[in-house]
Parts: sequence; structure tokens; C-alpha cells
Amino acid sequence: MNNEIIQFITEQALVLMPVLFVIGLLLKNTPWLADWAIPWVLLVLGVTGGILIVGDALQGIIQGILVTGATVLTHQLVKQTLSKN
Repeated sequence: MNNEIIQFITEQALVLMPVLFVIGLLLKNTPWLADWAIPWVLLVLGVTGGILIVGDALQGIIQGILVTGATVLTHQLVKQTLSKN
């Protein structure tokens, strides 16, 4: 399923995936931010980054949402595979 999402992400926006992944890991270790808020913070950062990278507001919002979704999905796949609960 992850590959299906990635085919819709432009090459310019792919650079956001590792950035959002690392930011998500850093946010996970902050005591003042609840876990449920991390995807929302990543979404705001992803959309902002998408707009800055793509240049067009609508396309940037779409790319930001797709990149954030792919990043969160990838994190969950890795996390669930390693824990196997």
C-alpha cells in the first residue's frame, strides 16, 4: 500500500519524508506533546513544506498530505513489524 501512495508524490516532495520521519521521532521523545498530536504537527509541517517546495498552494497542500500520510504509514509499518503485537 505504501508504494501506491508514493506514486502520487512528486520527486521534489519526496525529500520531506525523511525530514518528517526524523521530526516525528524527535517529537515522540518530548514529554510536553501528547502522542495523538504528533501526526497533526507533522501534517502542518508537511503541508507547509509541500507548499514551499512545489510553489503552488493547492498542489503543495495535496503533496504535504500525501507525504505526511506516507511517512506516518511507514513509521507504523516499521513499529508494528518490530513489535509484532
